[in-house]
Amino acid sequence: MPLSVLLPLVGVGIIGIAVMLHVLGLSRAAQLPDEVAAKAAWLREFPDHTPTRVILSHDHHAALIETDDGPGVVWAMGADTTARALSGARIRRTAKGLRIDLPDFTAPHIHLRLDPDEAAHWPTYMKDSA
Repeated sequence: MPLSVLLPLVGVGIIGIAVMLHVLGLSRAAQLPDEVAAKAAWLREFPDHTPTRVILSHDHHAALIETDDGPGVVWAMGADTTARALSGARIRRTAKGLRIDLPDFTAPHIHLRLDPDEAAHWPTYMKDSA
């Protein structure tokens, strides 16, 4: 097959797959419907650090986790969730929520979209991480 036919065919195929995933709803960000789901997401990453308290964000895309070892956060990353402990983190308010700077090269910055009330209160729960 000539390259002049193959390249457009591959391009249309990739675009078609992306559109199909979006139409089927598979491109939506993950949600944490309740505290049980947030705990399960946390325990997938940190099975030895049992959550003692969970605070869900209003949009259910993030959760603040408290453990005996310190605070942590679970958040939506695409269609899945991920979690990080907040040991050594620096937290700053932004116009849309919080920015958390971690001493972790796998997730150096976390941008959480939070309501203004949440953005004001969550750093007080994260105080052990500073």
